[in-house]
Amino acid sequence: MLTFARNKLVSVAALDPETLSIHAVLDDDAYGLEIDLRVSIEERKILDIFGKWNRWTTPECYRAIPFLQEIKGELIDETMGERVAKNLARKGCRHFANLFLECCDAATQALRVIRWENEKVARPALSFEQFLKEEGGREKTVKTTNTSPKITVPLSSCQPQIESHGAEDNRKDGVARASQDRGQGFIIDLHTHTFPASSCSSVCADELIEQARLIGLNGICLTDHNHVWSLAQVEALSQKHGFPVFRGNEITTTQGDMLVFGLEKDIRAIISIEDLRGEVDAAGGFMIAAHPFRGFLAFNTVQLGLTARKAAQRPLFQLVDALEVLNGKVTDKENGFSSSVADALRLPATGGSDAHQACEVGIYATRFFAEIGCEEQLIRALKSRDYVPVAFRSQIRQTA
Repeated sequence: MLTFARNKLVSVAALDPETLSIHAVLDDDAYGLEIDLRVSIEERKILDIFGKWNRWTTPECYRAIPFLQEIKGELIDETMGERVAKNLARKGCRHFANLFLECCDAATQALRVIRWENEKVARPALSFEQFLKEEGGREKTVKTTNTSPKITVPLSSCQPQIESHGAEDNRKDGVARASQDRGQGFIIDLHTHTFPASSCSSVCADELIEQARLIGLNGICLTDHNHVWSLAQVEALSQKHGFPVFRGNEITTTQGDMLVFGLEKDIRAIISIEDLRGEVDAAGGFMIAAHPFRGFLAFNTVQLGLTARKAAQRPLFQLVDALEVLNGKVTDKENGFSSSVADALRLPATGGSDAHQACEVGIYATRFFAEIGCEEQLIRALKSRDYVPVAFRSQIRQTA
């Protein structure tokens, strides 16, 4: 059985009528970190913020602490997620960035409760549910052209964006191999995680699917860790939201994590990649090496003498059907190297957000050039190789 566990706790308290105090902890088998901040109730301004590492994996982890101070004085609003993605997550640490966004969400919810209590002074019968419904009518709506989605951004939403690369530069750093000359296509986020199926996620399936629909994706795939969604479950979710939902599985092997599609077998323990390949072949499925170089490029590849051609000789790449070259949880350098290895192997490349929060859905995705309506069509489309990875969130930002 897998033993990995992640605990995340965010607590909010009113220090006085003007100030919120927020304490957040993330602790798992690899990392342990904390954030403390104070927020102005009236202005939603961050008054103070402090970070602390209790457990880390590399000396690079500590570089995030000074960057936390760049957030001091900023307002918690609908653009906070984008600002954090551009600054703290890139220059510092994505773990601090994600935990900080959890703090922002908790602060937003606490401020809603405070506003509700203030409203009740004049309207004692006002329920919290009715208050939330009235507040929902005040959400910000961004309208786009007829060919682009309408995006509803709640007050508590975070919207991280990834810098885009134009079609003429879409091979730079190996990021976004998508071409723009074949129409919009059918875009699916092939890599997402939900709670409680994945203990490391902080978002339920309903919220994840609704976010995918709102930002204009054409479909979403639930790929929880060593978890098999039943076909009836995903069909019910699809009907409930009026949105295509597909299923996959991120399985832990002796050679890393694999995204598997079309496999019904419930594999809970770590399995050899050779055995998993046999199971996938027997099921007529498809297997993608997920974030194949995550954490692998801590040192300069030149100093290590590592080239894409050498890396492509790793035995595991002879056992997979595709490589995930755009993953929302790794660095541009790691994504770029994955893309170069996929080129060297002449293997198809995919993109997925690896979302563990709603605001991460669609950071990266995969553009198929045929409409996909069911699981069988998804597997056929994957085997066809007729798709490209895309930086989806940056595209919708440009058209909004």
